[in-house]
Amino acid sequence: MRHVHFIIVCAATLLLAASILPLVSQDWPMWGGSVQRNMISSIVGLPSTWDLKTGSNIKWRAALGDTSYGNPVVADGKVFVGTNNAHARNPEIKDDKGILMCFRESDGQFLWQAVTDKLDSGPANDWPEQGVCSSPAVEGKRLYYVTNRGELVCLDTEGFQDGKNDGPVQNEAYKSKLDADVIWKLDMMQELGTYAHNMASSSPVIWGDLIFVETSNGVSENHEKVFAPKAPSFIAVNKNSGKVVWQDNSPGDHILHGQWASPALGEVNGTMQVFFPGGDGWLYGFNARTGERLWSFDLNPKNAVWPKTKNYGIATPVFFNNRVFVPSGQDPEHGEGPGHMYSIDPSQSGDITESGRVWHSDKVRRSISTAAIADGLVYISDFSGVLHCLDSETGKSYWNYDLQSAIWGSPLLSDGKIYLADEDGDVAVFLAGKKQKTLAKNLMGSSVYSTPVAANGALYIMSRSELFAIANMEAAPSK
Repeated sequence: MRHVHFIIVCAATLLLAASILPLVSQDWPMWGGSVQRNMISSIVGLPSTWDLKTGSNIKWRAALGDTSYGNPVVADGKVFVGTNNAHARNPEIKDDKGILMCFRESDGQFLWQAVTDKLDSGPANDWPEQGVCSSPAVEGKRLYYVTNRGELVCLDTEGFQDGKNDGPVQNEAYKSKLDADVIWKLDMMQELGTYAHNMASSSPVIWGDLIFVETSNGVSENHEKVFAPKAPSFIAVNKNSGKVVWQDNSPGDHILHGQWASPALGEVNGTMQVFFPGGDGWLYGFNARTGERLWSFDLNPKNAVWPKTKNYGIATPVFFNNRVFVPSGQDPEHGEGPGHMYSIDPSQSGDITESGRVWHSDKVRRSISTAAIADGLVYISDFSGVLHCLDSETGKSYWNYDLQSAIWGSPLLSDGKIYLADEDGDVAVFLAGKKQKTLAKNLMGSSVYSTPVAANGALYIMSRSELFAIANMEAAPSK
């Protein structure tokens, strides 16, 4: 009896402990979910279908501006998205602005927003109505993103709702409880001499005490020359102070158009590397700590000619199984065109265009999408509207599917399914695997330029003008 009693007491203790332990967070705290930028999630139980008209599987929905590019990030119980000011949350803040909105994750309640004025130079550096195009990176109570003015900014995730003005910046223009609390700000155009062509859009990645971001340095307004060839294209910044730790201007005066990509990280032979796609058509690998350039890889065939067949790095690279996967592309305004997809070995040094090429596929056309890689398969979409399934070791094509509409976002792999949105406002759902199987198509009501995001049991999809939290509501326990 004593033995049985002991077992019962132990079981009760374990149950009590389990009841008071916090649930493991499954946030999506940055573009790509992790520093490797692989578009995969461990979330299960996500629905394949939903209906905006009936509300089926729609947990909540929230209004944004009328053009939204800053992909959702879910962290600290909040959802952050970049948009414009077309549907102003604060009626006192009028006209065209760059807006980063913060919502409560549980119910979509609007919490606060960061507001950025447009540059006086206009379309040359800050295209009208485009809003914030950067996806933030969140770590603890700090958020980092790039504004429409080319500023790398650190915010407090609580905004002014905690009643405190944190950090050295005390002169915020807006200080109500619906406004952002700025910790520090690095103006890349003013302080580093960069020239953002049309817009700034890089999404930061964090490693240790460093933040990595591209500066969007590009060509002049008339496209005749690189306006600031000596200005940095790639920078590493101290996350606590906002001071530049190292910088690099390898693309120099060879930038073809703009530099709107985002970096990724991966450990190679014990050294953390950061991978930057350059606007000159090369992919670069650096020692993340020191900024030493380790290697470079030409993303174009030798006979490529700008702008017809020569591309640059606009998609975010993915680090997976000691390889870097990245497609080439151009500004979406240039439309469709020939492109290339590569698997690269980053363990070598120097010009590794030939020695570092694991495989190459010219079936993937111009792309601004980031890959999702798992179970020996690479899922990558291109701007022509085609989703490709390739072998991760050889590049062999298993299948492709034409969504018949331009794809600006990226495929998300979660719960054994691929979620992919297009410019027509459809979100297609596929069964992951070597055989093509379409599970569903869901209508979002307007164009979707973003990537579906999975976090804490829900799917987040941002259309031009709304943010949706989508979950399997039929399976949710009744209250």
